[in-house]
Amino acid sequence: MARLIDMGIKELNAILLEMSALSDKAVASSIQAYKEGGKGSEVREMSNRLADLHREVSDLTMEVIARYQPVASDLRFLKSCFEISYGFFRYGRYARDIVDVLDMFGDLSKCDNSAVVATARKTEEMIRMSADAFARRDVELARRILAMDDVVDDSYRKNLKRVIQEKENLKCAISTTLIMRYLERIADHATYIGESVEYIVTGVEPAH
Repeated sequence: MARLIDMGIKELNAILLEMSALSDKAVASSIQAYKEGGKGSEVREMSNRLADLHREVSDLTMEVIARYQPVASDLRFLKSCFEISYGFFRYGRYARDIVDVLDMFGDLSKCDNSAVVATARKTEEMIRMSADAFARRDVELARRILAMDDVVDDSYRKNLKRVIQEKENLKCAISTTLIMRYLERIADHATYIGESVEYIVTGVEPAH
């Protein structure tokens, strides 16, 4: 027999799945703009939409908890909704930050983009994994994200050392460092989403 709370949970799940797809597209579009010198108007629109959806998730989560007083696995899912929604929202926000860097610094075609492209490739993989882990409630996939976060962190630190040690064009050095930082933060939020998925399934509270 269907429960009334299931309607709210189903709606929340649908919104979060929409956010996961939209945030993935936003980050991919921002990196494509970086590599090809494109504009970021579409990324900003997606970021704004993600902000709206994040507020919708927050409001609906509070409504479902207040109306139905959920217990056990339902409550774990509802408690995690805000963290997961916030993660997808931040993907979009950092994608917007990346295109803001492109607007600020202009033509970056003469800069060495190898570090950004390699890190973006790993980060985009983490985004897809976090979305898949949530959609399938896959704990093993969620746990794999943590190790990948270390790789992105290491890439960011190596780039900082390179910038300090080498006499690189100032515009290239600053823009690359900013974008690498945004990618590193995206990877962190992928990790948080993975931890939330594990909590939903197992009841183990995230460490952070």
